[in-house]
Amino acid sequence: MELLDKEHCIYLLDEDNFDFPTLEMMNDDLVAVGGDFHPQRLINAYSNGIFPWFIDEYNHIHWYSPQKRMVLEPQNMKISKSLKKSIKNKGFVIKSNENFEEVIKNCANIKRKHEDETWISDEFIQAYTNLFHLGYAFSIECYLEDELVGGLYGIMIGNVFCGESMFAKESNASKVAFYHLCNQARKNDIKLIDCQVHNDHLESLGASEISREEYFKILEGK
Repeated sequence: MELLDKEHCIYLLDEDNFDFPTLEMMNDDLVAVGGDFHPQRLINAYSNGIFPWFIDEYNHIHWYSPQKRMVLEPQNMKISKSLKKSIKNKGFVIKSNENFEEVIKNCANIKRKHEDETWISDEFIQAYTNLFHLGYAFSIECYLEDELVGGLYGIMIGNVFCGESMFAKESNASKVAFYHLCNQARKNDIKLIDCQVHNDHLESLGASEISREEYFKILEGK
């Protein structure tokens, strides 16, 4: 790795190995640029508390490890009255890992507030679909009358589920998928759901911020 920005500790990744900056080498949220989407590089990234966020105009991948990490312990999810009604009465059918590629494509195409365009490019879709076929990426899907109307996907690293994105075409569909993710997490001894960065939607579901150092300790099983 080459140190590109000494003040902010941003590194240029080598093409011929899959190493990432350690915690001690990090300063800002952006910790590295470059590299590729080789499956082993992605797995190494998540194992080291790092994830790719977008590709810039020079085709460089930007890798992040937020100083404040948004996380949720599965047992702490908040369930509103409207969500309870949707879970019980709306007729949603939940499945897992049956339509991964359509989930990530919907996450890429759904219109979001305060976002002009998606960061989930074709390269991201291919990379995470590859991880799905290798058994590292997983999806939760929400169907209504046999139509995919909501869902989420992410990466499993040890006992941490690293959530990547979610979408909804029906009110509360993504929240229902998230509810079932938390249920599955509890049943399978998953300690934490990594939500990456703060947003109001995740906070309303019970997620909160911890320090980067604390997140690394959890990843390391401490």
